[in-house]
Amino acid sequence: MEKRLKFGIPKGSLEKSTIELFEKAGWTIEVHRRNYFPEVDDAELEMVICRPQEMSKYIEAGILDAGITGKDWILENDSKVIIVEDLIYSKVSKRPARWVLAVKEGSGIEKLEDLKNKKISTELVNFTKRFFKEKGIPVEVSYSWGATEAKVVQGLCDAIVEVTETGTTIRAHGLKIIYELLITYPQLIANEKAWQDEWKRKKIQQIATLLKGALNAYKKVGLKMNVPEKNLHKVIDILPSITAPTISKLYNKDWYALEVVVSEKEVRDLVPQLLELGVEGIIEYSLNKVI
Repeated sequence: MEKRLKFGIPKGSLEKSTIELFEKAGWTIEVHRRNYFPEVDDAELEMVICRPQEMSKYIEAGILDAGITGKDWILENDSKVIIVEDLIYSKVSKRPARWVLAVKEGSGIEKLEDLKNKKISTELVNFTKRFFKEKGIPVEVSYSWGATEAKVVQGLCDAIVEVTETGTTIRAHGLKIIYELLITYPQLIANEKAWQDEWKRKKIQQIATLLKGALNAYKKVGLKMNVPEKNLHKVIDILPSITAPTISKLYNKDWYALEVVVSEKEVRDLVPQLLELGVEGIIEYSLNKVI
């Protein structure tokens, strides 16, 4: 019987970026409309799309072997899973998502202690309850089915715990952030039993290595160039690199071929300096993975 790993792709805001990351890592995933079982060009993988809020539950229960979901939902569900790798998509997209505590401007609530015996609305109910219990502050926490910011404005609660990247939407509703509870980012997680299976563990580790390699390559490029021997050390001194540049002598010449990985932004400042040192044949190329 052919071995297969059941892997969860998060539905919603993370879905597109996850599939794009897999593509850079070497897998092509095709999602068909209204179908939760996308095709993948790997006979050893079975992909399933599910809500990130439920992902860790399915993995803990063994319905899925591994998958990607936010750190926030793992903590919310208090799931017993293996954290294989942090996959900080904020390097690729925008900023890390934050769960923050917000109150109405002019409410007089300035710090956590001011929320004693107050009402808080959030989608992150269990985490919020545990947070305030650890702080020794009694509060009433209720689940929000959406439009959470409006609940404070309408007087249905005294504060909200909401996820945000910039805080713009929160401020647009006349609210202010008084505390940051959690910074969240995607994590690759695995079922404990699946992790004990040698074949599944190696497959999960393969995925983790290549996904992390794809993230490491973001905003980095490779540079190739020919460097005159007399200026070789001067060129090496100005070149950043992960470890050290790759250098080889050109045949029958007082020149060296040099190759290095640098950040995309650094190239614009490096090229003029390299030309001043007599460097020729500069080639810039994109990278899919840096491992």
